[in-house]
Amino acid sequence: MNVGIIGAGTMGIGIAQVAATNGCKVWIYDANAKQVETATVGLEKTLTKLVDKQKISSEKMTEILANISIATELKDFKDCELIIEAIIENKEIKTKAFTELEKHVSESCVIGSNTSSISITSLGAELQKPERFIGIHFFNPAPLMPLVEVIPSLLTEKSLAEKIYSLMKDWGKTPVIAKDIPGFIVNRIARPFYGEGLRIVEENIATVEQVDDAMKTLGNFKMGPFELMDLIGVDVNFSVTKTVYNEYFYDPKYKPSLLQQRMSEAKLHGRKTGKGFYDYSEGAVKAEPVNDDVLYQQIFMRIISMLINEAVEAKRLGVANDEDIELAMQKGVNYPKGLLAWGKEIGFAKISETLQNLYEEYQEERYRQSPLLRKLN
Repeated sequence: MNVGIIGAGTMGIGIAQVAATNGCKVWIYDANAKQVETATVGLEKTLTKLVDKQKISSEKMTEILANISIATELKDFKDCELIIEAIIENKEIKTKAFTELEKHVSESCVIGSNTSSISITSLGAELQKPERFIGIHFFNPAPLMPLVEVIPSLLTEKSLAEKIYSLMKDWGKTPVIAKDIPGFIVNRIARPFYGEGLRIVEENIATVEQVDDAMKTLGNFKMGPFELMDLIGVDVNFSVTKTVYNEYFYDPKYKPSLLQQRMSEAKLHGRKTGKGFYDYSEGAVKAEPVNDDVLYQQIFMRIISMLINEAVEAKRLGVANDEDIELAMQKGVNYPKGLLAWGKEIGFAKISETLQNLYEEYQEERYRQSPLLRKLN
């Protein structure tokens, strides 16, 4: 298959690597020509490390690199059967790229977007042939993270989702099919992991270190919310939160955090800037959390209850089937368990009680329960 990738950032070059590894001929384009050069040089270094670690052979590295070509303009995609866009999360910029792209590709070429939060229907509606447009959302880093959310729009041709689902399986990925709602599966359900952690810190209930430690020790999460925001990029995480909040017509459940806004304004974006919620500069000493069993239990139950409630609501709304909801959270953000199973283990009645107590304390719609939650047992 001939595959085109628009955008040579971390996601673009990662998706290109996945496709090239699976024998596709790949053309990669970026409006910034220097970025393509930087990305391909970076890919060569990455593959060299994999060879050194004996993860791939030197022959496989040569094959992968030979499968990738640089496109200098969008008309170089004329022979592509599939194109995946992975550029900035801005609807106008994406739409402009798609409009130009349609002038050069064949009638049968499938056009996909790697957007993490923009409506697939709204993007596809701008195309002359919206039926060939679909969301294909990889997770960072694309070569390592198994999950791919496949999101058909209201206008997507009915069989296309299954075709892309099969292709992703052929590429060694774990695909799930999601409804075109803000945040799809993962970025919708995961919002409280960050949002509730931020609120706990904003209210001086606990420190950043305590929230992260509570989620890792009691929930067995690999990273706490603040460590994960620093890894993703505080600015990127904030941008996704704002998009989901706006797209849900300002639903209080998804309200962004002022603390996160200030961090973004200060360019304290996490690992990529050397400082975020933690200091990553050389010689920096990480503060040790003060362990408090009662506080840790409170933090854990507050965040996990919000997450489970979101998973139950996604089930109620048919965002995806139960299996895909569970798979998405485990494979997309490395949750230690599926949230529906976790709710059953803790007890949906206990989750309901926790949320009811929060609702009574704060008097906020943020803590409203899914109508399905109380019916589960």
